[in-house]
Amino acid sequence: MAHSSQVSIAPKVSIITGSSKGIGAAIAARLALGGPVVINYASDEGAARRVVEGIESSGGRAIAVRADISTLDAASALFDAAERAFGGVDILVNNAGIMRMRQLVDVDDAQFDAETGINLGGTFRGLREAGRRLNEGGRIINLSSSLVGLNMPNYGLYTATKAGVEAMTRIFAKELAPRRITVNAVAPGPVETELFFEGKSEAQVQAITRMIPLARLGQPDEIAAVVAFLASEEGGWINGQVIRANGGMV
Repeated sequence: MAHSSQVSIAPKVSIITGSSKGIGAAIAARLALGGPVVINYASDEGAARRVVEGIESSGGRAIAVRADISTLDAASALFDAAERAFGGVDILVNNAGIMRMRQLVDVDDAQFDAETGINLGGTFRGLREAGRRLNEGGRIINLSSSLVGLNMPNYGLYTATKAGVEAMTRIFAKELAPRRITVNAVAPGPVETELFFEGKSEAQVQAITRMIPLARLGQPDEIAAVVAFLASEEGGWINGQVIRANGGMV
C-alpha cells in the first residue's frame, strides 16, 4: 500500500491561545485544515475575526473567544466555548505570550507579574484545564523559546518563564500518559512577528539574523508546520520533548 508523505490531521477540535496574529494565527490556520478551531484573543477583536473569516473562506470552522489568558477563569472559558460550539477538545496549543527586553536589574514588579502571569501562569492553567477536560488520546503543544538555550542578556525574565514551560511540559507528559495524551513543546528561534520586532532597532534585528546559520528569520508557517506534526497521528510517539526550530541557532 502506498503511503502519503503528507502529514495528516484527523478531524479534531483545537484551542489555540493568542491566535489572532503571528505564530498563533498561522497555527490556527494550519490546524483548521483538520477540524474546528477556537481562536483566542485578549483585545484585538478585529484581528481575531479576520483569522476566523480566513478559515471559513477556506471551508473550515472557527470561532473567536475573548479571554485574557493571565486571568484565573480564561482556560475554563475557552474549554466551555469549545464544548458548546464543537462538542469537546482534542488539541490545546498554549501559544499566548508577551516579551519585553530588559536587564533583570531593571525589571519592575509590574513587568514581572505581567510576563509570568501570561507566559507561565496562562500555560499552567491551560495545562491544568486540559488535564481535566481534554479528550483521551489528545495533544498538548506548548510554545517555548530557543532563548532557553541561548541565555542572552536582556531576555532573563522571558527566558525564565519559558524554562518553566519546558519543565512543566516534560513532567505533564508523564502525568497524562495513562490517558494517551502527549505533551510537547516547540521552541522557535527568531520569527518574523510583531512580538519579535517590538522594541528592536534594525541594527539589532540584523545582528540577531547573523547569529542564525541559515542567515534568515523564520516564518510563522514554519513553526505552525512543526506544531501540526506534533498534533497529528504521525506525531503520536513523540512525548515530553522540546523541539527547537531556529535555523541552527542553538
